[in-house]
Amino acid sequence: MELKALFRTRAVMSFMLALICVLGPTLTALADNNGTLPKASSTSGGAEAASHAANIANTAKNLIPTYTEVLEGWKKNGAKEYHTGSMTLSAASLSGKSANANVAVESYDGKNNVLVWKAKGDEWVEYDLEVAQGGLYTIEMSYHPFVDSRDRKPIALSLSVDGVSPYLESKSIELYRHWKDKMPIVKDDNGDEIRPAANDISSWQTWELRDMSGAYLDPLLWNLTPGKHKIRLAGSDPMALESISFKAPVPVANYEAVKKEQPKNASPVEADPIVIEAEQVGWKNDSSITLAYDNDIANSPYVRGKISYNTLDGSHWSSKNQEISWSFDAPAAGFYKIALRQQQSLVSNRSSFRTIMINGKVPFSELKAYRFPYATGWKGRELANDEGEPYQFYLEKGTNTISMRVTQAPLIPAAAEMDKGIATLVKLSTDLRTLTGGVDDKNRTWDLKKDLPGFVEQLQELNDNLAATREQLTAINGRSDALSQGLVTVSKDIETLLKYPDEIPYDAGRMNSMQGKLADLVKQLSSQPLQIDRIFIVPAQKPFPKMESTFAEKIQGSIINFFNSFRSKEVSEKTDDQVLNVWMNRGRDYVNLLQSMANEMFTPQTGIKVKINLLKDDKLLLLMNAAGMAPDVGIGLPHDTPFDYAIRNGVYNLKQFPDFDDVYKQFAPGAWMPYFYDGGYYAVPETQTFSMMFYRKDILQNLGLSVPDTWDDMYRMLPVLQQNGMNFTPVEHSIFMQMHGLEYIKQDGSRTGFNNDKGFEAFKEWTDLQNKYGIDQRSDNFVQHFRDGSYPIGIADLNGYLQLTVAAPELNGVWGVAPIPGVKQADGTVVRWTGGNGGDQFASAIFKHTKKPQESWEFLKWWMSEEVQEKYGLDLETLNGVTFRWYTSNVDSFVKLPWKEEDLQAILEQWKWFREVAKVPGSYYMERELTNAWTRTVINGENYRTSLETAIKEVDREIQRKMQEFHYVDANGQLVRSLNLPVITKPWEGVDKYVKK
Repeated sequence: MELKALFRTRAVMSFMLALICVLGPTLTALADNNGTLPKASSTSGGAEAASHAANIANTAKNLIPTYTEVLEGWKKNGAKEYHTGSMTLSAASLSGKSANANVAVESYDGKNNVLVWKAKGDEWVEYDLEVAQGGLYTIEMSYHPFVDSRDRKPIALSLSVDGVSPYLESKSIELYRHWKDKMPIVKDDNGDEIRPAANDISSWQTWELRDMSGAYLDPLLWNLTPGKHKIRLAGSDPMALESISFKAPVPVANYEAVKKEQPKNASPVEADPIVIEAEQVGWKNDSSITLAYDNDIANSPYVRGKISYNTLDGSHWSSKNQEISWSFDAPAAGFYKIALRQQQSLVSNRSSFRTIMINGKVPFSELKAYRFPYATGWKGRELANDEGEPYQFYLEKGTNTISMRVTQAPLIPAAAEMDKGIATLVKLSTDLRTLTGGVDDKNRTWDLKKDLPGFVEQLQELNDNLAATREQLTAINGRSDALSQGLVTVSKDIETLLKYPDEIPYDAGRMNSMQGKLADLVKQLSSQPLQIDRIFIVPAQKPFPKMESTFAEKIQGSIINFFNSFRSKEVSEKTDDQVLNVWMNRGRDYVNLLQSMANEMFTPQTGIKVKINLLKDDKLLLLMNAAGMAPDVGIGLPHDTPFDYAIRNGVYNLKQFPDFDDVYKQFAPGAWMPYFYDGGYYAVPETQTFSMMFYRKDILQNLGLSVPDTWDDMYRMLPVLQQNGMNFTPVEHSIFMQMHGLEYIKQDGSRTGFNNDKGFEAFKEWTDLQNKYGIDQRSDNFVQHFRDGSYPIGIADLNGYLQLTVAAPELNGVWGVAPIPGVKQADGTVVRWTGGNGGDQFASAIFKHTKKPQESWEFLKWWMSEEVQEKYGLDLETLNGVTFRWYTSNVDSFVKLPWKEEDLQAILEQWKWFREVAKVPGSYYMERELTNAWTRTVINGENYRTSLETAIKEVDREIQRKMQEFHYVDANGQLVRSLNLPVITKPWEGVDKYVKK
């Protein structure tokens, strides 16, 4: 017995020692006063008590509760919602500020003694508040955004009380700008209107703080107890701030109650209907709410055969708190009714919701979330109750406003249930991975109910909850739609798993797939499109004007549109020898913007006339080139197109121009690699993206982890992440191949460059991420995993940056970007070579048949110049929103786009290590065969060396075949002449002037 006890004691001690050895190197405390995280050095170490990690396990992902949960708790604990308390703080009366806060009390745009906050990074200011009457308060701010070319997005703030963010939504608040489209609308040479950009007309304005996703009907509330409090505002966007007001919430009565309070003996209004053209907005709070062309014959204005931006674009007015306001003059005081000519068919079978305000206030509760049901085509929609009786609005004589704001509030309960479903799937996936060790072993037999108790029951409960959510969505929407059908699909997937539960471990990947499906459905819920042509304000006793086209008018319009469809304006087959013919492989807005800039800037400077044509499909280039009708210049070309044309003598070698070397220096050498062929460069890099590391500051801080600087740092932190139910993203091969100094292709172009020890080592490290370190084999939705905390750190390209900025407002201020982990060299430098995302790399080229090569070169130099790229990027983002951020390859322009300074510094650090893969005939086989090799090693368990050797043979065979076709290799397989590919071994110094030391 004593011997057995001794063995048990030794076993426990061994386990504790092993646990300390695993966790020790990574559990370090890092957080500084600003909530940022220091980078780890390759030798970072130190340990905290193992119990610290155990306490974190259940809290790391859900650090702050949601507003709904907190508000419900406040009310249960007796917080007063209706009271008479009111306080106003002067923004000039600071009680504290961060050390780096760039603030001053001065005059701004007509107001004295205001706080001018010229924020350049993460900063904060603080105020002392004395509360006499405790209860729930709304917060209203009087502010003025900075109006300049760089500051164009909403002002993002995080608000905390006494050092605590009471709920998640308080960390992501936005103060909006006011925009107005440039009028009158300009027309092009064909008589078509060019979609107008918006001017920032922001001035002093007030805003009751709301959640930035539009999830709640009312402004956010804060529970303030009697006594002293500290209010902190944290942000990185500049603004002027006049005051912060705390007010008791004002309830909005229903229509019947409001009607009783309105004048009883108001005289009927004798006046004609007031008609507002929806495109003539007074202001909008998002520049990306754009105008749209619609050729319905009843739309106003309607111009036959011409593009006329005659409606408000519903697809761009569909999310968050996007708001539009129109002004109109009421001829007399009295009762009016309101209707809209609108189209709500952009999302099949789904209703959209709007908060409707008159003179800045919701007149009655029914308009907090007014429903616009799905209907095909354009409809006249009266603002009316469920019985169809129009609401009556009492208006004073003179100027009035009507405003409409997107709201998702009715759908939020369903979205919350779907989010819970995703969290359940994440938990079940983690449990399954723990059980199987991440290996789909077909030779092992499972009894899941015994091996993983509760798993099957939780999956069944999830299926039941999704069925209830589907019914809830159908009730809210009024009918079944694509979302509810999407839930049916997920339910069928679950039912398939439940039918044979013991086979679930063999197909664990389906759990990830279901997570992706649910995440996509949640994302779709946020879209609330509504297209408007006109708004009608009509005296209550008079009928509405005709708002819909008759059957005969629809037939007439269809005939007109049919014949006009033959008048293609996409790519003109007729060319003018006096005009430079440019084809742009992008959307119409891109084309119109560039044409406008060319007319305004390039032609006056050079005397060269330019016609920018819309190229809808780059495959047309091949057909038009074969027919001898290719353009002079092509821009927006996919990154592999110039090389394909270069080897066939279809595009110009830009090195022929004497000043090419001056242009070459403007871009990273690695960006030129795909456009090199036989000693020349055949395109100019236009846009580029590359991988960055994204990390959650809050979660890493809570886990006591640093931002990894090298892959060794990353390996040390993985056990802590995985022991807390988290993981790291899968990554692509370029990160490991290039970082070890490997060239994908030998310099002579004859074969692959990684058939050596370093190549096999790099491939093994890449596949070891799954085989040794337990990283997931695939990830369906990085943004969703990052939001829910299952991937608190990971690698994605710059598109992930914009997705998080737009789609994850609740994470404002708690995530950051850093260069990808690298490999430390003997001299202490960390090498981070990586290529870009080929699908997002675009180029500009001159076609060989052009009769105007010098004029084409002048245009390319102008197009890719610092001034033009900056203006184009800023105007494009103003027109379409932050999701259209222009990833220019011109770093001098890139740094002037509205990046957050600390993020920009991280991006620039990675940019210096950007190196695309060179192309040779047959190298298109590379991606496919490396993916096949990974699959053989990770999925099928084949030896890594054997697998990579197979890939090398296949790629080399194809390269040899194509090199022979283009006469670089003779019939005997002997190299005739070398491609002499460029070799880049040093990071680009072109970014150094913008990197802060």
